[in-house]
Amino acid sequence: MSAVSAAVGIEAVPQKVRSLTTLPDADYADLFTIATPMASDHTAEQWVRAVLEQAPVSRRHARRLWRIMGLRLGPPHSSDHVQGWRIADRAENWLRAETGSWYATAQAVCLVSEGEVAISVFFRYDHPAARLVWRFVSGRHQRAVPVMLRQAVRVMEDAACVGASA
Repeated sequence: MSAVSAAVGIEAVPQKVRSLTTLPDADYADLFTIATPMASDHTAEQWVRAVLEQAPVSRRHARRLWRIMGLRLGPPHSSDHVQGWRIADRAENWLRAETGSWYATAQAVCLVSEGEVAISVFFRYDHPAARLVWRFVSGRHQRAVPVMLRQAVRVMEDAACVGASA
């Protein structure tokens, strides 16, 4: 099983990831990285979709949690959205998705490099209520993302095996 490293706090997120967000004034940021030899075999969008749409934990729980949080979500099966988050910008090796609510703005960044996939979330408190909501959600988020990354690696491995046998 692949190990996932974690960093929490704006300054703990490397500049190469922070430079991909448009929320330099974020109140919360984290970064979860998983090592996998197949990282650069797939685009950032493929990794984000594996993490947020195909990993069993996210398929079962993520959209419902985001709705409870009051986040604005797009269509579930849109090529312009990932699990309801709007794809704001992308390149081959990175993607930024965003959403928000009346109280907060959120962005997720995926950066793929040789041998690793990194997922980072940035959360800006646009209203005092955001701090309370995120305090309630952040622990669950920090426990779920490593699981989702490991599951995404398995999804990608299974897809590679199916592709190889076809």
